[in-house]
Amino acid sequence: MGKEIQKQPQPQQQQQPATSYTVEQLVALNPYNPDILPDLENYVNEQVMTGSYSLDANLCLLRLYQFEPERMSIQIIARILIKALMAMPASDFSLCLFLIPERVQMEEQFKTLIVLSHYLETARFRQFWEEASKNRHILEAVPGFEEAVQSYAVHILSLTCQRVPRAVLAEAINIEGLALDKFLEQQVTECGWLLEKSSGKGQIIILPRNEFNHPELKKNTADSIQLEHITRIFPILG
Repeated sequence: MGKEIQKQPQPQQQQQPATSYTVEQLVALNPYNPDILPDLENYVNEQVMTGSYSLDANLCLLRLYQFEPERMSIQIIARILIKALMAMPASDFSLCLFLIPERVQMEEQFKTLIVLSHYLETARFRQFWEEASKNRHILEAVPGFEEAVQSYAVHILSLTCQRVPRAVLAEAINIEGLALDKFLEQQVTECGWLLEKSSGKGQIIILPRNEFNHPELKKNTADSIQLEHITRIFPILG
């Protein structure tokens, strides 16, 4: 349940008791009321601290910034965009960016986030991690960012590959050596991955069968994904 906000009673002939609202309720009831702007900013910081996420609340805040540009917080916008990147493969980043003025997007940290978004959308993970390493001062503001991207990379590989060379996985999730060994042990135990050695080619990871990496499996159209999201990942295998 979202953070609760105390709504102050309005002056009336007969005073009503204060009412407690969640942020989600405030967004639903007063989406264009600038009075809720501080509550939404605090809620962004709460999402950062707790690892929670609310796209609707964040979009509402960005819309309010459009009407109240003098109250815009660059720090809050950056945190919203980083949280949106962590939600990939959802299109949250594009939805948020659409509500941010172009002049703000031209600031260096936002240009960096846009580049990182492009690398993730096209599964250019090596370039992504190289760029991210140069901009840790931006990304470290939101705990769990690296882990979220690693989960996204594994998700993309699982949609397109049956067998993944260790080197390809290492590049995609930016983990090597003993840390990668530990990661693989966890995936074998929890996700059903299999490991095998191929002579002269190093370790091969066999991913669980699904309707996307094994075409012979019948696809459930209700759960299908757009072809464009599949084709974006092919550069990683190049």
